[in-house]
Amino acid sequence: MHSGTDNSTGNGAGSGGAGSDIEGWAEELARAGWSSKAEHVAAILRRRIAEGKHRPDRRLPEDTISKGLKVSRNTLREAFRLLAHEGAVEHRHGQGVFVRRLTVADVVDLYRLRRVVQPAVIRDLKGRTVDLGQVRAAVEASEAAGLAAAGPESDWSALGTANIRFHLALTELADSRRLDDLMNRVLAELRLVFYVATDVREFHMTYSTRNRRILELIEAGALAKAANEMTAYLRDAERDLVQRYSTAL
Repeated sequence: MHSGTDNSTGNGAGSGGAGSDIEGWAEELARAGWSSKAEHVAAILRRRIAEGKHRPDRRLPEDTISKGLKVSRNTLREAFRLLAHEGAVEHRHGQGVFVRRLTVADVVDLYRLRRVVQPAVIRDLKGRTVDLGQVRAAVEASEAAGLAAAGPESDWSALGTANIRFHLALTELADSRRLDDLMNRVLAELRLVFYVATDVREFHMTYSTRNRRILELIEAGALAKAANEMTAYLRDAERDLVQRYSTAL
């Protein structure tokens, strides 16, 4: 499914490819001060994939990206290798690097992982004092995006982004950089599914309302109920998304 703001072309040019905002990437890279430039380049590309700026089956132009980021091709290729290891991109012989189109088995596996991690994060909040501000903000943003995108031709990417932010914010309550990195990778992969699956507007709206229920249970201290609700939520979401994705493939 393509949003109304996607003007990308098959070769990765335009706003959905490398993009006219590429000049800002180099500034971000310079400010970051990471020990590994390849890791940070991978993080930038991973985020852009999650935001829908690079769609499944779109080529990532090596020359444009390396020049825009002011990094060597070797650095960029190392970033591509990191993303390929995660399953976000793939090398096609003689063609270059492309954003990967996931299989139905990939979707099932991603939800299997989420059912292990996300309910456990909620249960582990017992006895801890945490700031739910970011979780609450994500719920409110998804509700606002749903109201703003009521028409059949509306761009629902903002709602999808807010829903993803809800899950990231919940994971951040664990205060674990490794879990944050894991969930960022998982949700970046799932975002690729949303751009192919059918009827994702209805999907996002359904689970946006359930986000509010989980937040309310956590606020009330009913962590076991919230964790069980998350498990049921993820089982239902897997079933719904697999059906929509299978139809679109």
